[in-house]
Amino acid sequence: MGDFSSALDVTTSGLRAQATRLRHTSENIANADTPGYRRKTVSFEATLSGDTPKVEVGPVRLDQKERVQIFDPGHPLADDSGHYVGSNVDLIIEIADAREAQRSYEANLKMFEQTRAMQSGLMNLLQK
Repeated sequence: MGDFSSALDVTTSGLRAQATRLRHTSENIANADTPGYRRKTVSFEATLSGDTPKVEVGPVRLDQKERVQIFDPGHPLADDSGHYVGSNVDLIIEIADAREAQRSYEANLKMFEQTRAMQSGLMNLLQK
């Protein structure tokens, strides 16, 4: 039974990590037009909890890519030259990241469901 709980722990950590990634990607998409916003990125780290490897979310980092200078003299944040700083979010990249996180989440969920089904099947066999 320990192997089943280890497998469930691994897939659960993967589900949490991808959910966090998807949350930050959603924040980036929501703030794509927010002046001065910097894109958030997360990294994953492999950890060992006892004998069970797990996926942990690393620190959230702000993308240091140059932000766009937008010319709009009527904007309240515009400087003397009529420019203000936009965000550095690229919607194409964010949508691709969201799709990848969704697919990874679905794969972890499928593994979780299959592990639970195998565990249930084993319990049924042992009861007979």
